[in-house]
Amino acid sequence: MGVATAPSGPASDSDRIGPGRAHWLRVARETADDLATDAVAREQAGKAPFDEVSGLREAGLLTLLIPAGLGGGSADWPTAYAVVREIAAADGAIGQVLGCHYFLSWSARFFTEPSSPAAQLQQKSAAEQWCWGGGLARQELPLTLTRKGSGYVLDGRQSYATGVLVADRLAVRAERADTGEPLAVAVDSARHGVRIDGDTDTFGQRLAAGGSVEFDAVPVAAHDVLGSLSADEDVLSPLAALASPVGRLVSVQLLLGMAEGVLAEAREYSRAGHSPWHPDRPAGSPQDPQVLTAYGELTVLARSASALADQAVDAVNGGLARGEDLTYDEYAEISVLVAMAEAAASRAAQESTARALDIIGARSASSQLGFDRFWRNARTHTLYEPVAHRLRDVGDYFLNGAHPPFVLPVRP
Repeated sequence: MGVATAPSGPASDSDRIGPGRAHWLRVARETADDLATDAVAREQAGKAPFDEVSGLREAGLLTLLIPAGLGGGSADWPTAYAVVREIAAADGAIGQVLGCHYFLSWSARFFTEPSSPAAQLQQKSAAEQWCWGGGLARQELPLTLTRKGSGYVLDGRQSYATGVLVADRLAVRAERADTGEPLAVAVDSARHGVRIDGDTDTFGQRLAAGGSVEFDAVPVAAHDVLGSLSADEDVLSPLAALASPVGRLVSVQLLLGMAEGVLAEAREYSRAGHSPWHPDRPAGSPQDPQVLTAYGELTVLARSASALADQAVDAVNGGLARGEDLTYDEYAEISVLVAMAEAAASRAAQESTARALDIIGARSASSQLGFDRFWRNARTHTLYEPVAHRLRDVGDYFLNGAHPPFVLPVRP
């Protein structure tokens, strides 16, 4: 198995001007610091994150990926991934809202021609500072899109959608009633016939603004149909197929952010001199061998997953730069590398967030410290995005050279 590499030249957008990566990372760190100050209290309150999204909007992070010529920040995906990871380290749920927004707001660029009316949604999204929510993954009971006049009407219920409680626009998957073709559709969340219910009983990612959306004969204009989600290679180009690894790599960054976030907070706690096995150990001397060994193991696990994720980011960026010249073989290699990163990040997040509680000891049971939120957030996310199928794809590619299927994330 080879390793797909990043392009040697610049990103493909000719108008990539404006603030650079360093600027956006600084903005992300400042935003993350603000979120961290009251992360425990906000998570326990569990309110829809309107204020948090307003903070992202004011920081300019919602328009990060939109070209400068259309009013956006003109950043690339590697920068967007780094921003999501930084935010997720402070607040995994808000990181998920932001990552989902990036993926869904970019979807028009995957599935439509640059000159199509649907692609112009980016300009409106930048001008009006939209936050996007929803999801494009397959559902057992699909939404239905029925022809009516020059447009369509949308019916059905979508469950487990991210960001819908705070979204200005929804991007959803629907099947045409006459042909069964799956399509990506953009919908105004305030349109008549749209009803959004929050998932108030989740034990983790409580601030991800998740919920279910019902559509009752909602009018959809032809230009709001973003494009086909068919997995048929005669319909789906290799470039459009990159939507799968691009979206799944958002999940990787979320998980790595959670792992790094819990380790950073646990380290500060340990540096204060607390030891779970030796309560009488003098403050300021965190030298317990068991604590040091645990931190060593988790650091190696997180850094290894991070290195693999960096390779996947380079591969995805290279695939995007290839554009229409990308081949299915190249897409397959990129997708497999992302699947490997998913598996490594999932393990790093689950082990770090669980074992950090052991490192801290019985005090981690205190709701005031809020260490449990990292475990609950990571475990909730991995329940929605299990890696068993991704590992099977890696094995099938390694052993048989089989191309991974086109699978969009449930919760990017």
